[in-house]
Amino acid sequence: MERTVCAVVGGGPAGMMLGLLLARAGVKVTVLEKHGDFLRDFRGDTVHASTIRLIDELGLGDSFHQLPQSRLNNVAIPIPGAGLVTFGDFASLKPPYNYIAMMPQWDFLNFLATEAAREPTFTLLMQHEATSLMFDGGRVAGVRYRTLDGREGALRADLVVATDGRHSVLRRAAGLKPRNYPVPFDTWWFRLPRHASEKGAVAGIVPAFRDREAMIALFRDDYYQMGYLGPKGEDARIRAEGVERFRERVSGLRPDLADRVDSIRSMEDLHWLDVRLDRLRRWYVDGLLCIGDAAHAMSPVGGVGINLAIQDAVAAAGRLAPALLRGDVSVQDLAGVERRRRMPTVVVQTVQRMLHRAVFVPLFAGRRTEPPRALLFVVRHAPMVRRLMPRLISFGPRPEHAPSFARRVQPQPAAKPPGWARRHKSGNH
Repeated sequence: MERTVCAVVGGGPAGMMLGLLLARAGVKVTVLEKHGDFLRDFRGDTVHASTIRLIDELGLGDSFHQLPQSRLNNVAIPIPGAGLVTFGDFASLKPPYNYIAMMPQWDFLNFLATEAAREPTFTLLMQHEATSLMFDGGRVAGVRYRTLDGREGALRADLVVATDGRHSVLRRAAGLKPRNYPVPFDTWWFRLPRHASEKGAVAGIVPAFRDREAMIALFRDDYYQMGYLGPKGEDARIRAEGVERFRERVSGLRPDLADRVDSIRSMEDLHWLDVRLDRLRRWYVDGLLCIGDAAHAMSPVGGVGINLAIQDAVAAAGRLAPALLRGDVSVQDLAGVERRRRMPTVVVQTVQRMLHRAVFVPLFAGRRTEPPRALLFVVRHAPMVRRLMPRLISFGPRPEHAPSFARRVQPQPAAKPPGWARRHKSGNH
């Protein structure tokens, strides 16, 4: 039977960052990722200031800044009769961490995988899907997995960390149940092309509101990543109405983009996100820890899910690496990670729930077509709020720093991770 010290299940931002950090501590760590590469559209593409600072602390800043990316300098909402109202001006933060980097998540994950591959104690197993947990005397002792060709295997580990997302197989297998909070909307992601004349400053978020619907546009180098927001539970109805009706919805919300809605060829071009907001009552059992979306699914409001997940990984690495090296990870160690990261999670989710009630519940009930005036007044005239919002989005409460054992000065050459060549060959950007 295969064995490792720490098995990390899920090759998303939290899983890859945790694998990199633990490997730099000398911990034998194995990351299992069920897909053959990192190419998935419409995943979060924001790398927040706290993560950029972390990357600098790891000695990877030069390599990171060479990746294709653009800068998001603020979040502003157009209000009829009031122009643009800025909710978060990242330029007010202290340089050089006064922006959010926008890049495809697969580029970021390949970057982390490449850097982790430099460490002799790191292993990345692509096309390995975790199916269940292994127990030994009531303690989690490893994971069972299935490969793409149907082969089944088992990996024993001193600790299993679940970073397998909001539909986590492992948290369910461990009997960990989340508390769910109501969310008034779902999101349908799709792409629209950008014309050559529209090139220039590519980072930005432009929202639009209308009766019972809204839409955001995230600027990319050669396309817009669009998110249509509609009342929760409406996916079947929206799809039944057909592509022509959906094109009309897009044109109504963004008349300036009506000339390209034909690029939505069918309803298959839409990626439906069942938006959830939940948090585990307890993030661990003996031998298993959940972090990131596996511990707390976030609303897309503020785009902070990736940031929180990476901060979880940093806190977990700092607390658990010494115990993993000693071979005596305790329940108290796992509880310590949860205690450190629970407060930031609660704060961010509370803010998201307040925005849901203030903005989105009235919008999707047909009672309002723009943000409430009280909120606009506070954002415009309360200096403390204007300073707090960009910091909350960019760093979050209790931002983490790289553990001393993970810091490096000069990067070393490394082999490319699985899926790298396929990503560049596909040209899927």
